[in-house]
Amino acid sequence: MTQSSTVADAEIVLAQPRGFCAGVDRAITIVEKALEKFGPPIYVRHEIVHNAYVVNDLRARGAVFVDELSEVPTGATVIFSAHGVSPAIREEATRRGLKIFDATCPLVTKVHVEVIKMRKEGMQVVMIGHKGHPEVEGTMGQVPDGIQLVESIADVERLNIASDSPIAYVTQTTLSVDETVEIVAALKRKYPHITQPKKQDICYATQNRQDAVKFMAPQVEIVIVVGSPNSSNSNRLRELSEKLGVISYMVDHPDQLQPEWFVNKKRVGLTAGASAPESLAQSIIERIKSFGPRQVKNLEGIVETTAFALPKGLND
Repeated sequence: MTQSSTVADAEIVLAQPRGFCAGVDRAITIVEKALEKFGPPIYVRHEIVHNAYVVNDLRARGAVFVDELSEVPTGATVIFSAHGVSPAIREEATRRGLKIFDATCPLVTKVHVEVIKMRKEGMQVVMIGHKGHPEVEGTMGQVPDGIQLVESIADVERLNIASDSPIAYVTQTTLSVDETVEIVAALKRKYPHITQPKKQDICYATQNRQDAVKFMAPQVEIVIVVGSPNSSNSNRLRELSEKLGVISYMVDHPDQLQPEWFVNKKRVGLTAGASAPESLAQSIIERIKSFGPRQVKNLEGIVETTAFALPKGLND
């Protein structure tokens, strides 16, 4: 039996919601607007969002991505990525006379404000997140001291904060909801009086996409996550579907798909991380269909309507 006949009545099932969130959409629009208004080159500190397709497209249009502000010529326009930066980076950019546009996601900014407030109130702060992630570096850089990072329950056990010290926690916005619950529980066991954020730090879009995978996974035999390797929220989607017992792959280009993945698989699930554009998802859907006829079915789910305003100077 040929592969095409095997999948003749097969489906590609699409998670809802998937792809761009409001923070990512805003960040990309800031770069696009800056390019239109000021012309290239426009410098961006770190990747504006963690998606190779998006970054390569903006680079082709004149965006220059740098790791350090020292790479930006004096007086040039620089954009801070959606992941946020520390006050030291802002001060350096101002000191060097750079024209600044801040694409930090407002939900990340919320965590920054929490950390500053907690430290002003004399609390030791624990951040749940992944070491080296730009969002973690930006958040921990909001204060000069009194903040520690934990990535696992084992890290919680190693914390050396006195049991009677005022203590609070915050989280990286793009983590796995389930993973965070376990670490928070460990923190509460060790520090029963720990203060939690007034509102969960994990962003609505991360939560919604993970919930959509939980709904989709039991209905399919394989899950394709559209996202780049350095995308935290995309990795969490792949890990979640694997935890639910479904074979899962993460790709950020149609050429990465392997025909053998889909042999004898009647129902293929597809989602996309919050930094992955729908145009990329559609090109991957078309490549899957090229391996054999498939109907495309959109699952029901939350329709997101959140939108964030652009910085002054770009919203005209």
